[in-house]
Amino acid sequence: MPFEVKPSPARARLALTLMLVWWMGGSAVAETMNFDDSPAGKPPEGWTLTKTGQGQSKWTIETDATAPSKPNVLKQSGRATFPVAIKSDTRIGDGFVEVKFKAVAGSE
Repeated sequence: MPFEVKPSPARARLALTLMLVWWMGGSAVAETMNFDDSPAGKPPEGWTLTKTGQGQSKWTIETDATAPSKPNVLKQSGRATFPVAIKSDTRIGDGFVEVKFKAVAGSE
């Protein structure tokens, strides 16, 4: 009698996952960025810094001892309804973005 291997659901999922990774070319990559190599006191290069609503936004790289990766952070110190910082060369498809931030003032 010939030896027969019955595929299990776990093996089928693993095979499907490996096929998808191969098909995608292994393009699932996480990127972490920070502002540690940027000069303090200036806005970061490669970003669109703006606002919606009223007021003026002011974005600069600043030294902060509590930064998740020391020493720098991107700081918004203007007064605007909705300050916005957009990394200009980013393209995200079927992914997500995670941001760490610290509120230092404000009422909303």
